[in-house]
Order: sequence, then C-alpha cells, then structure tokens
Amino acid sequence: MDNRIKDCIDKSVLCWLATVDGDHAPNVSPKEVFAFYNEKTLLIANIASPGSVRNIRNNPNVCVSLVDIFVQKGYKLKGTAKIINNSDASFPDKVKFLTELFTDAFPINEVIEITVVKAAPILAPSYLFFPDTTESKQIENAMGAYGVRPR
Repeated sequence: MDNRIKDCIDKSVLCWLATVDGDHAPNVSPKEVFAFYNEKTLLIANIASPGSVRNIRNNPNVCVSLVDIFVQKGYKLKGTAKIINNSDASFPDKVKFLTELFTDAFPINEVIEITVVKAAPILAPSYLFFPDTTESKQIENAMGAYGVRPR
C-alpha cells in the first residue's frame, strides 16, 4: 500500500468490510476501529462482528472500501483475512496497536488481519463525467448536503 492509501485509511471514519457467507451471499459491515499496520496489512478490530468473523473463517477473501465522504474519493482493498484471537502470540501487540490509535473503551474480541493483494481507487462519478470537478468543489457540495461547516 502506498502513502495515498495509508493517508486515506488514516482520514477515514468508517471502513466497509465485505465478506461472503457459506451460501455465497454477500455481507457488508461497517467497521470503526481499523488501521494500516504495515505495507501490506490492514487491521480491523472485531468489536461486534460475529457474521464477518464466521464468513472469514469459511472464506478468507474480503474487500474493504474506504471513502472520504467530503472529497468523495477513496480506495477498494482486496485481500485475504485471518482471525487473530487471544491465543495468538501477536494478539496483545495488535490490540495495543489499535487501542493506542483509537480507544480501549470497546472490548476487542479478535483482530481481523487483512493481507492486501490489490488496491484500486474509488471516485465519485462527478470526477469521471465532469472534468472540471475539483476536490474543493466536492467538499463544498458535500458540506452543503450534510449541513456542516469546516472548523
């Protein structure tokens, strides 16, 4: 993962984890505690995700989407996931890594460790269909739509 993807991860409030269940039905679940761990690894805290964990144990192929809602750009990360539980020697280190970045207010039952094998940009259609679209204009429009102002 390059620095642009790392910056997107650092700026994102939520990410969306897509998994597939045993009947091949898709599942998408929002995740609040996640971070870039190293060049190829994304960590996501399992706080309340029994469906995602069950699906990963059945099929480790996942996709994570991150989008800056104001700029309306982001990344889609595809890879393989594994569940790190408290019997794994790396569990305390990975939990500490996440809690130091976020909070220890949530119990982290397990850590979802994703090895990213492919990354692709996500762009709002405005960037594709209207060549004069700028990030500042997207931010202005989004702030108006959400009724917020810059700090």
